Amino acid sequence: MREIYKNVLLKLSLLGLAVAFTLSVQAQNQSISGYVTANGEAIAGATVRSNDGSSSQTNTEGYYSISATANTKSITVSYVGYSSLTKLIAEASGTVLNFDLQSASLDEVVVIGSRSEPRSNLETTAPVDIIDIKALTKDVAQVSLNQLLNYVAPSFNSNTQVISDGTDHIDPASLRGLGPDQVLVLINGKRRHTTSVVNINGTFGKGSVGTDLNAIPTAAIKKIEILRDGAAAQYGSDAIAGVINIILEDNVQELRASATYGGFASKNAEDNFDGQSVQANVNFGLPIGTNGGYINFSGSYDYRQPTNRQKEFTGTIFSDYNNPTLYPNPTGANITDEELDRRGLTRGDFVSRIGQAETRGGALFFNSSVPLSENAEFYAFGGLNYRNGQSAAFRRQPAQITQNISEIYPLGFLPLIVTDNYDQSFAAGIKGKIGEWNTDFSNSYGRNSIDFKTENSLNASMLTSSPTTFDDGGYRFVQNTTNFDINRFFDQSLAGINVAFGLEHRYENYKIVAGEEASYADYGKAIQVGVDGNGDPILIPNLQGNLQTLFAANGSPYASGAQAFGGFRPDNEVNESRSSVAAYTDIEVNFTPRWLLTGALRFENYSDFGSTLNWKVSSRYKIDDVFTVRAAASTGFRAPSLHQRYFNATSSLFIDGEIINSGTFTNDSRPAQLLGIPSLKQETSNSYSAGLTANFGKFKATVDGYYIRIDDRVVYTGNFTGSNAAGASDQDREIYELLRQANASSARFFANAIDTETKGVDIVLTYNETLGKGTLRTDLSGTFVKTNILGNIKASPTLAGKESIYFDQASRIYLESAVPRQKINLSFNYTLDKFNVFLRNVYFGEVEGATNVDADRQTFGAKVITDLSVGYQLTKNLRWTIGANNLFDVYPDKVRDGSSLQGAGYFLYSRTGQQFGFNGRYAFTRLALTL
Repeated sequence: MREIYKNVLLKLSLLGLAVAFTLSVQAQNQSISGYVTANGEAIAGATVRSNDGSSSQTNTEGYYSISATANTKSITVSYVGYSSLTKLIAEASGTVLNFDLQSASLDEVVVIGSRSEPRSNLETTAPVDIIDIKALTKDVAQVSLNQLLNYVAPSFNSNTQVISDGTDHIDPASLRGLGPDQVLVLINGKRRHTTSVVNINGTFGKGSVGTDLNAIPTAAIKKIEILRDGAAAQYGSDAIAGVINIILEDNVQELRASATYGGFASKNAEDNFDGQSVQANVNFGLPIGTNGGYINFSGSYDYRQPTNRQKEFTGTIFSDYNNPTLYPNPTGANITDEELDRRGLTRGDFVSRIGQAETRGGALFFNSSVPLSENAEFYAFGGLNYRNGQSAAFRRQPAQITQNISEIYPLGFLPLIVTDNYDQSFAAGIKGKIGEWNTDFSNSYGRNSIDFKTENSLNASMLTSSPTTFDDGGYRFVQNTTNFDINRFFDQSLAGINVAFGLEHRYENYKIVAGEEASYADYGKAIQVGVDGNGDPILIPNLQGNLQTLFAANGSPYASGAQAFGGFRPDNEVNESRSSVAAYTDIEVNFTPRWLLTGALRFENYSDFGSTLNWKVSSRYKIDDVFTVRAAASTGFRAPSLHQRYFNATSSLFIDGEIINSGTFTNDSRPAQLLGIPSLKQETSNSYSAGLTANFGKFKATVDGYYIRIDDRVVYTGNFTGSNAAGASDQDREIYELLRQANASSARFFANAIDTETKGVDIVLTYNETLGKGTLRTDLSGTFVKTNILGNIKASPTLAGKESIYFDQASRIYLESAVPRQKINLSFNYTLDKFNVFLRNVYFGEVEGATNVDADRQTFGAKVITDLSVGYQLTKNLRWTIGANNLFDVYPDKVRDGSSLQGAGYFLYSRTGQQFGFNGRYAFTRLALTL
């Protein structure tokens, strides 16, 4: 790998020298300069770019100067919170061109979805949301990127998960109700790597691998573009639901810092206030040279305490096995009430921790650009993120005598799953012009690793010699992407034609690292390590030195491995790689200034499953100066991730009220072969959309409908079991033995099992008005979406009659109705002199809890969450904000008593179907400094 990256860096350097030499002999440039203002005030740090690639920034007085050549036709100025403004050089008075910016609104300039000149998102061929992160973080309670987007973008869904192993610390996120792995994330237009964690434990997006958006500090982000349309023909695998493009901050000559403190001031919180959090952000930039070069740095630190919304445990806490003095002939009878009275305890002393995980961490990011000549620049960006997380598993009660050793934990124990999550990324490239063609050569590297520890636990098969902390092993994922893109705009053809070509090479590597022996081993039984010359088994004695299985008092064998999160075994270890190459072309034809037609074609070949060819056509027609219609049709695909192909482990899962050890086996394993499960292949999609936009000046609107069909979706199957009972088939006996060797009671797999269709409508309305001496911005947006399974489950003949296990009811609910089908956002932002008031109401539609028990199916009603904040500019440089998310302390509907969704009192609120979490009101205060 080191040689690969050396070669990549060498290529970058050589290309940079070649481009610099080519461009250095071109004509001498002149300078265009002027001032950038808004409402009569200078704008410092605004980005100024010409159509041919030159760039600059305004100083503290709003002044800029930028190089211009004979190829320079226009200059665009952009600044967060304001609409970008483009002017033609012909409008200049000599060499002076001034700009007066207006407050940002719906018609913001975007770059995602096109390789031509940026255009207003009212004029794009597909819907694009523009999220002004810099402005948003001044007013709202949310501090993580996932939660910011969940409350501002209706088509985006993400929630903090509960008791779900690594997913407690990495929130899955999705667009349009599809999977977390069906949305592509870009940073500055370059592909971002995914996390190393696959979601397998009772959450939305089960079986998927997403991108950890929270690894990117909000201080590093200038704005976010969300393309709500299929784009695999343009950007490759994963872009079925859409694309999220995160544009990093390029501000210079300004330092911004903020500190936020808050917590859940809620009726259900411990002592009415818990989950306290602290976040500190800083961003500053420095100019490089005098021709628009810059480097921008961002840093963040955050700490979040845990929450708990379980009040008491309603199941069995003590059995007569826990008091042999009073019960010399125990039978496993429930003696909880008697023992609680005798010991002076309550059921509240035996709860788990049902709420958000505890996390702490920090991040450092940078974004830079250095002009090499008048038409070429070197750019680089990247970052480091570290997050330590601690989440609770299900409490092991004293009555669970096969999972607890009373000499170590007389009252049972609450296991803790601790993660160390490291994320690194770096991208660099050179872009410029060679002749009349724009070129961009880049390389992007990303790596994510997560290591697991189990604390406050034990390996029951080790009896009293068990440690209480275990190193469980972890995951690693690396992605390296090299791109070469070239395009040219022919302004003399029709009303303008843009032609683009490109090549891409991507390398991926996935690893599972084994934990220490005590984290997975079974010391309570003899272990076969081979056979002797006579074919008889060679056994290693158990902990007591004999060849018999070690049984607890109830006659069952002691549980093995670390309780809550058993470590990865040496035979779980994998180190698998693949590569892919792609070639694309797209063309955008402006037949007239009103009519745009685009087409894209992309061929991609993967080393592990073959080739795919995808296309997209889209069009936009401006009926008049107010109304525009647009439509698109495309095919797409998603390659199964390396995680889905090679992940294998034994995990403790909470299914329909019970904790079981479930083994995940690879798609080409012996159990998969016995069940007739075929090798994984790519998902394929067909997408269609049509929309209308309107621009009435102060009032702007977009309405877009869409249909997405996905074939051969990869799912995480239900639990298959074997049997060694009399009369069991040879197949069931072999599966039983394979499960026993993996210390599992059931088996799961990844498989292409279903086809789905998704239908929806997105609406976005924006209105800006002067109200008194202040300004009021009103935003109303909503999404209405429905996903359904099409046809029959694609099970092999071997699985005839077992289709409901292959793709079970809970999996169907996760896919169809575990996230809101409707979400509506109405917000008001009023600014008057030094005051700002932000009010937002978000309607979260109903959801269903995922369960395989028909009698326990439950729909949780729609709710409205209100956010309110007030900001005041204390001085020119210091701003104070105070407010609340979920102002009225709204909670989801409670789970019905006795339901498997409740799990012996673990869950007052469903964790398998979530709208907005269940932590209640969050109050916060923030100080922001600008210098």
